[in-house]
Amino acid sequence: MRFRPVFLLPFTFFAFLPPLAHAAPRNCVVVGISDGDTLTARCGHAGSYEQIKVRIAAIDAPESKQPYGQRSRQALSRLCYAEQAQITPRDTDRYGRMVADVACNGEDAASRMVSGGWAWVYDYDGIATRRGGGLFKLQDAARAQGLGLWAGSKPVAPWDWRKQQREAHWGDAFF
Repeated sequence: MRFRPVFLLPFTFFAFLPPLAHAAPRNCVVVGISDGDTLTARCGHAGSYEQIKVRIAAIDAPESKQPYGQRSRQALSRLCYAEQAQITPRDTDRYGRMVADVACNGEDAASRMVSGGWAWVYDYDGIATRRGGGLFKLQDAARAQGLGLWAGSKPVAPWDWRKQQREAHWGDAFF
């Protein structure tokens, strides 16, 4: 009996799909703000709306229970809530959220959040670098001016804060 590589068929199908990084921009309305880097948008037309959860690419905002977390959420809400947004998909994160560039009323949300001091540049997979590095300059300027979270004496990056929370939680679980 001859072996047939049937298992390759599903992979061949995906090889012909366009990469998510080149997906077309979508025009949507922002219907919810979870925190300073995550929003919910309604895309499509009446009768065929799709609601999507979007993580803004290249930034990481303070967690809601972290210092400046609520103020970061409010800043994104002022910029995007109930506004038209152009969402350009780049990836999908481990939680199933679309990672995308987001522009609300023509203004880049990542740039606005970083320049106001409400988010850190998060160069996961080199996205911020591929955008030309402008976010790093905006972050440096916000830090130098003491804007937003940079007004705090020792701001803690969200990824470090989450790690501290995990360690505190798991450390207590064993004693």
